[in-house]
Amino acid sequence: MKILVRFLFMLLVIFNPNAQQTARAFTGTYGINYGRIADNIPSPDKVVKLLRAAKIKNVRIYDAEPSVLNAFKGTGLELVVGLPNGFVKEMSANADHALTWVKDNVKAFLPDTRIVGIAVGNEVLGGSDNELEVALLNAVKNVYNATKKLGISDVVQISTAHSQAVFADSFPPSYCVFKDGVAQLMKPLLEFFSKIGSPFCLNAYPFLAYTYNSDKIDINYALFQPNEGIVDNKTHLHYDNLLDAQIDAAYAALEDAGFRKMEVIVTETGWASDGDENEPAATPSNARTYNYNLRKRLAKRKGTPLRPKKMLKAYIFALFNEYQKPGQSSEKNFGLFKADGSISYDVGFSGLQDISAASSLFSLKGMQAQGYYLSATAITTSISILLSRL
Repeated sequence: MKILVRFLFMLLVIFNPNAQQTARAFTGTYGINYGRIADNIPSPDKVVKLLRAAKIKNVRIYDAEPSVLNAFKGTGLELVVGLPNGFVKEMSANADHALTWVKDNVKAFLPDTRIVGIAVGNEVLGGSDNELEVALLNAVKNVYNATKKLGISDVVQISTAHSQAVFADSFPPSYCVFKDGVAQLMKPLLEFFSKIGSPFCLNAYPFLAYTYNSDKIDINYALFQPNEGIVDNKTHLHYDNLLDAQIDAAYAALEDAGFRKMEVIVTETGWASDGDENEPAATPSNARTYNYNLRKRLAKRKGTPLRPKKMLKAYIFALFNEYQKPGQSSEKNFGLFKADGSISYDVGFSGLQDISAASSLFSLKGMQAQGYYLSATAITTSISILLSRL
């Protein structure tokens, strides 16, 4: 019976020209944020090598830089581009400008560059710019309508990411609701996203929660290490890590607002490897522990205690340390990789130099396989050089 129902549904979609097709912007469970607020990080083509070697397919950037989009052509990597906050008011006020932006920065690169999403602004709601907050919804609508006019709405998903500043309270998770000052702007935005099939995008940082509440939070709970966990006294669900609790708090707020079926995707999460004196938890050891355990958590392809059937998906923040970022030292040190392309700590990925050395070794073997024979001395010298780089 279930097979028959599914077959009939597929026929309905195929033969109904008005059926809504929903774009999906995430494959698998693991992605990464590729920020570029530094002038000493690897070029986009080298970044592609890093990502492909790490088998990271899902990538978010915070703008639509042509050099990045061109470097990603033909790679199969799936990219979410960003419309910066500085453009939101303009796109909200002028639909033609939104159409031009999408045409020049997205449509022009498809299909060779696999742009699968546009993030309209970042952490707009819950911020200090009320005019920007008010402009967000219409900017989202204008950008979406632009994708419709250009015939790409079925492959490019529209979203916006929120910080935890949109919530009134997130502990215990089941008590979480949207702040009064945010709710009246959030609800129509959620209504629109529900209509077009977009998820709720959350920037969730156990690092920040622990940093500002270290007297109340067990660091092992924040780092996915063995701990007693907490029990939500309303749902009686047990949580053994802080990230799951933060995500379920978002689900609780969505349910309270009337959007129980909306999916939550983590668009930023990570742990700083260095920080100021008031950020003692920002160490390479803690950063490695968090990111290594998070990678294992995502590989299990399971949901959270409140939504066990909704597979958790997350973009890690960030690819590189970015020394030109403003704010505290921790802001500059979230990278899995250092600016020179070497690893910040070992979570199972290889640095650029290691990738290049491995590539050279494979090329040497390929030459021999094709009949290019080298002297014993040349081979020994080549291997010694390669081993010195490892």
